Amino acid sequence: MRSELETEDLIESLARCADPVRSLPPPWRRTVDWLAIALPAVAVVAVVETPRDDLAERLADIRFLTEQAAAPASAVTAAAAAFALVIPGQDRRFAFLPLVPVAVWLGSLWQDGFVTWLKGGDAFRLSNDWVCFPGIGVAGAIPALIMVMMLRRGVPLAPRATMLLGAFAAAALGSVGLRLFHAQDAGLMVLVWQFGSVMLLSALACWGGRRILHW
Repeated sequence: MRSELETEDLIESLARCADPVRSLPPPWRRTVDWLAIALPAVAVVAVVETPRDDLAERLADIRFLTEQAAAPASAVTAAAAAFALVIPGQDRRFAFLPLVPVAVWLGSLWQDGFVTWLKGGDAFRLSNDWVCFPGIGVAGAIPALIMVMMLRRGVPLAPRATMLLGAFAAAALGSVGLRLFHAQDAGLMVLVWQFGSVMLLSALACWGGRRILHW
């Protein structure tokens, strides 16, 4: 009898002393909160770096607009998937959300290169464009930092997959910002140097996922 009373007293004591636990908002709500900081940060970098001279002309190009729409769509869905993975009980299939917008993004880049090639252009001519990697890194730095801070408030049951998605979201937004001030539109160049930089940054974050999201 004494043992049972002690157990009940212990439970009551823990209940009185424990801090209240607030559940995290739904993934889409957290994505909106993230975008509220990430988008202005990317815009500031684009303005500081000076928008490209032909930006108005490019914004009238349907292929450019398609690419610029698919990239943030990929970022939004990847962010929502990352936030879902740190909430126990959420459907793990959230991780596949970015597949459709990423496929559209890749398809638009390939189509751009192929159409330019049919017109006799140098769409498949590849040269060095090292500014892409640091440019995306700088433009996506604040979104990445906010992403990590928000993810660490959850339960990272799959830290590597979570960091892969979170870093991809930040880098994809950084790529959008880069296109606003870096005048490089050749299909293969954008695919290799810009989309490739996004994937490389995501892979590096995935590799360090267990250290960044330790729990």
